[in-house]
Amino acid sequence: MTNLSAFPITKKWPARHPDRIQLYSLPTPNGVKVSIMLEETGLPYEPHLVSFDANDQMSPEFLSLNPNNKIPAILDPDGPDDKPLPLFESGAILIYLADKAGKFMPKDAAGRYETIQWLMFQMGGIGPMFGQLGFFNKFAGKDYEDKRPRDRYVAEAKRLLGVLNQRLADRTWIMGDAYTIADMATFPWVRNLIGFYEAGDLVKIENFPHVTRALETFLARPAVAKGVGIPQRA
Repeated sequence: MTNLSAFPITKKWPARHPDRIQLYSLPTPNGVKVSIMLEETGLPYEPHLVSFDANDQMSPEFLSLNPNNKIPAILDPDGPDDKPLPLFESGAILIYLADKAGKFMPKDAAGRYETIQWLMFQMGGIGPMFGQLGFFNKFAGKDYEDKRPRDRYVAEAKRLLGVLNQRLADRTWIMGDAYTIADMATFPWVRNLIGFYEAGDLVKIENFPHVTRALETFLARPAVAKGVGIPQRA
């Protein structure tokens, strides 16, 4: 049996199945990217809830795996060269899992880099901007009389949705007919924007019909329906 005892994170979250990929996460948009990918690929994994309410992300055990104290992170007991691989950053994890499974990434070099391009579009634009809009719309930002910060992120969210809507105007998925990690990265954030963040009216989501159509198709996938709830909250 694989021995993961050299990794301090396993002291706080013991591995019941140390031969499986260990997932340390929370069912947020960044977290479910990876649980969805794991469900889609069928790679065996064991999820562990990192509770922000308990400040788990700041524990020495979690920081030993991800010094940036963000979810998700994984520990693959069967990494490159048959050695365990710890990995953080959701985009990096998606690329790694796509390579490991041989799925959801184009085989040709040009297609691969184009997919990574759209993954970076989500990582650098959609995620941070939608997150800031969510903050100003649903949380502390409501106490600010000055609505310019919120409106700044509303405008940028609309711009990003417009880019995505144009991309999807003549294709099923971001990369065309093929469903890829770019979709798995992007649509959890669109779902959160109009769901949890309650910002659908603010961004006038009805003006982006290709985005909402693709979101519905995404959410109808069985692996997505399961992955958005993993790890289960206590």
